[in-house]
Amino acid sequence: MNINQVADAAQNTAHDAAAEIAKLRTQVEALMNERVTPLLGSVATSAEHAAKAASDEVRHQAARLTDAVHDKPLAALGLAALAGFVLASVLRR
Repeated sequence: MNINQVADAAQNTAHDAAAEIAKLRTQVEALMNERVTPLLGSVATSAEHAAKAASDEVRHQAARLTDAVHDKPLAALGLAALAGFVLASVLRR
């Protein structure tokens, strides 16, 4: 095998590799468009719904706590003082 044949073989191999890479790139793009992108959209929608549900629940619980404080202010003050005492005791250690 002479040097020209080796160069031609190397060039053909490089061309074949480039063609195979282009083919693989096309396949990956097709898979992304067919499977991954819709899945990401579905996950994003689910996450959005979960975040809204969590936000609604936090608002609901905050409203309940506000109502409880308005209904029983002395009990709320006592619980707040107790919580502060326990927290201070834990943080001192």
